[in-house]
Amino acid sequence: MEAPLILLLPLVLLGYLSGSWLGALTVCRLAGADDPRLAGSFNPGFSNVLRLYGRRLALATLLVDAGKGMPVLVLAILLELPPWAQGVVGLAVLMGHSYPLWHRFRGGKAVASAFGIMLVLTPGVALVCATLWALLAWRVRTAAVASLASAAVAPMASLWLAPDYVIVVIGFTLLVLARHVLNIQRLGRGDEPGL
Repeated sequence: MEAPLILLLPLVLLGYLSGSWLGALTVCRLAGADDPRLAGSFNPGFSNVLRLYGRRLALATLLVDAGKGMPVLVLAILLELPPWAQGVVGLAVLMGHSYPLWHRFRGGKAVASAFGIMLVLTPGVALVCATLWALLAWRVRTAAVASLASAAVAPMASLWLAPDYVIVVIGFTLLVLARHVLNIQRLGRGDEPGL
């Protein structure tokens, strides 16, 4: 039996709050490194931390940003919310990461957080996208190209691997693409920073 949808509102709030924890800021503070929003691409995310401070801090950032939304998504599943409602909770996590209230709505691009959410909701799609991201990042050496391509492939992969979540994944994809508008412009000009 599905849980009453009145539970959705507190889960959405919890999702936003967990999403607004920016892993890059915590990791860099603990390591004694400068705020990644002040250098490089000025983005508090995995790719900028990798460029500025190397693999160790970037991996820690990735783990925090991918993992922070998982508990609330697992709770939504355990409460047997329908797929669309689970997606709304996941979208709240992404909105918290992208537009955190405590950081003047200056957040990250939501790629790592979307990966973590999809790992819970649509693990097959998440693994397809992560594999594509890793291959493109290795070959092209540009995080934005890898992120944009992975986001574009996600809805097609979900048609095959998680058809109940296609609309949810399309919503995640649209947010990630919207967060990369400046990167798309820089790619057009040829001045997007590499990894």
